Amino acid sequence: MLTSDFDYDLPEHLIARQPMPERDASRLLHLPEGEKISDMMIRDLPALVRPGDVWVLNNTKVLPARLLGKKPSGGKVEILLLEPAGEAHAWLAWGKSNKPLKPGTVIRFAGDFTGDILAREGKQVRIRLEAENVAAAIEKYGHMPLPPYIDRPDTEADKQRYQTVYAKHTGAVAAPTAGLHLTQDLMAKMQDAGAELAHATLHVGPGTFETVQVDTVENHAMHEEAYQIPENTAAAINAALDDGRRVVAVGTTSLRTLEAACVDGRVAAGSGRTSIFIYPGYRFRVISGLLTNFHLPQSTLLMLVSALAGRERIMAAYEHARKEGYRFYSYGDAMFIGNRA
Repeated sequence: MLTSDFDYDLPEHLIARQPMPERDASRLLHLPEGEKISDMMIRDLPALVRPGDVWVLNNTKVLPARLLGKKPSGGKVEILLLEPAGEAHAWLAWGKSNKPLKPGTVIRFAGDFTGDILAREGKQVRIRLEAENVAAAIEKYGHMPLPPYIDRPDTEADKQRYQTVYAKHTGAVAAPTAGLHLTQDLMAKMQDAGAELAHATLHVGPGTFETVQVDTVENHAMHEEAYQIPENTAAAINAALDDGRRVVAVGTTSLRTLEAACVDGRVAAGSGRTSIFIYPGYRFRVISGLLTNFHLPQSTLLMLVSALAGRERIMAAYEHARKEGYRFYSYGDAMFIGNRA
């Protein structure tokens, strides 16, 4: 399968660089199985709920993981924290500087907040952060890690809007963007329509934005991410599977979590790490519906939705979205793949 099969052209003006004034004001493209595409609004989601559905939300919380600092020479440094590295206050990170960051380099982010480069590990560095309260320093001085295509400095507003309203467990360096559309009121209406809302956690890594760099899809190596599935979530999903009810993922991260945790037809509770790569030909074991945003050309996420709905149907839906002026990517509009209630 060729990576180029998942390419498409997108006019710059359709890239959403700002969120909508209200979370639930985005448009929704409905792609039901065996039916024509329809144009809806996110506020219409309760009409797409089937009584007995289990909708699974990723409650990871985005860390303000982008740290800006200077070397002793005065050279500028940008650090993107990826995940804790075991020892106290040590992190694996991406580092950007005019010269490669060497072990022993001290980076000053603020008067009372520094980082020591401990080692280089391939494309990553291991850095130890030092402050009176490291977690508080990250929150105070860190910037929200907006994806590169947004192409603007982050603002105070992004600290709320690049975060779901149900975010709970800090650890992601990218938002589970389908969930950005949901409000407490909208979720309550979905529950009134018969949906059971359950939560899982997958700490989204920066690899989610990377396009595939190999010509053949099957040769791509997927990034790895940590996940956690509570006992009550696994129980709700397994009961739905037993009863033939739908399990709907809110976002590709929820989908990947549940598919990765499925063993012998059951979703296993607990924690783990996954590098699951879903592309056309994959046989879904858990998910029968998906709420998702529009994804980058030649990305693993576009391949994932193509596996669920079919490549030709997805590319036709994307063409429809472009013609109708839908907003794309993290702060953009959404698509629901599934059947009407």
